Formats: sequence, C-alpha cells, structure tokens
Amino acid sequence: MYSLLSQISAVISKPFFIMANSLESWPILFALILGLVGALAPCQLTGNISAVTLYGNRSIQKKIAWKDVLFFTLGKVVAFSLLGILVWLLGKGVEQNLTSYFPWLRKLMGPLLIIVGLVMIGFIKLKGTLNLFKGSKEYKHENPFGSFMLGFSFSLAFCPTMFVLFFITLMPIVFSSPYGFILPSIFALGTAIPLLIVIAIIWYLGGSGVVMKKGRKFGAVIQRVAGVLILLLGIFDTLTYWSL
Repeated sequence: MYSLLSQISAVISKPFFIMANSLESWPILFALILGLVGALAPCQLTGNISAVTLYGNRSIQKKIAWKDVLFFTLGKVVAFSLLGILVWLLGKGVEQNLTSYFPWLRKLMGPLLIIVGLVMIGFIKLKGTLNLFKGSKEYKHENPFGSFMLGFSFSLAFCPTMFVLFFITLMPIVFSSPYGFILPSIFALGTAIPLLIVIAIIWYLGGSGVVMKKGRKFGAVIQRVAGVLILLLGIFDTLTYWSL
C-alpha cells in the first residue's frame, strides 16, 4: 500500500521537484517549492487531504476558516522551524539520531485521524477545552489551539521522502545561505500551499457559509460525510504505516 502511495506521490510531485531544482540559486523560492513537494510526499498526503476536508467543511458550513488555517499553518511553521534550529545548533549529524523517532511519530497520524473522524461523525463527544474539532453553534467558539497542534503534529509525520527533502536537500542550503535560518519556515509555508489554495477557491467562489444558509440538517450531513472521509483516511493511513 505504501509503494502505491509513493508512486502516486512521485507522479504528482515530479514537476514541482524539477521546478525547485531549477530555483536552487534562489533559496527562498527553492524552499517554498520544496515545501510544496513535501506536501505531496507519501507521509503527508493523507494528512493534507484530511486538513483540506476538515477546514473546507468548516468554511462551507459556517464561514471561511481563515483563523483555523492560520493557526494550522503556524503549527507547521513552528514544527519545521524548531527542527531547523535543532539541526543548526547540534550539527549536521543530528538527523541520524532523529530517524529513530520519526517512524513512531508518523504512526500516530492514522489513529489521530480516526479520532478526528469519529468526533466529526458524532461517535465521540468532547467537551470543554478538548472540543477541538467538532463544530459548535457559534464559529467564534472554535479553539485555535487545536488547529495549531494539528498542524504541528502533521508536520512531524516524516517518511524517507520527507526526510530527504528536509534534511538532505533543504538543510545544506540552510547552512550555506546567509539567511538560511528562515528557510525552514518558508518550507513549512510551502507544505501548506494545497490547503491555502482550496480555502481561497471556496472564498473566491462565494462558498462561505453556504450550508448555513441552506439549513442545519444539510450542514450535519456535510459534517458527517467529511468525518467519514477523514475516518477512512485514518484507517488507510494506519494500515499503511503500521504494516511497515
């Protein structure tokens, strides 16, 4: 299953990877496009599709989820920036020690998606500050910390492709560039490009709050459909990465 996912990822990301290589003399653009390639890596595909489903659903049901998307992206920026700083401080050899942790962190994404899907469907009820994913009666009650942690945790879902892109391809440029310290953050923004494009399309087409205008029952159906999709992605992800 992982090999199939890798093949799909390779086909989609190949033109962007070629573009990134052609921009290597422009470190900021290089890091941005490389981040986009990272968003299409096998270990990131299911997480990014889930994020698009989750925040696209919120945008269609209530209003454009710019705040949630912002905090989700911020979580990614913080995660990759911390990794970049860690490598910068401890030296180039630190990635060899990190490889033993990433496979276990990657395996957590599938169960996390399953929990999110079950919450959206309504099988799991979360209350108080733990109500991170389920829609509330008023959009302003959404907890941005949940979006931040989702972005942060998804960013740590490394696989060989993502490892090569970040540590082997990006970090040498970070070490050699006079402003290399900002490149991991730019890379993180690149990984959020697919989500930003989808939300921008919903906003541009006037899809904000469409379901709210048509009725709550239709909104509940949309949320459950989105929950089922995320649940299926979580099951697929768990079967893929727990079998490795």
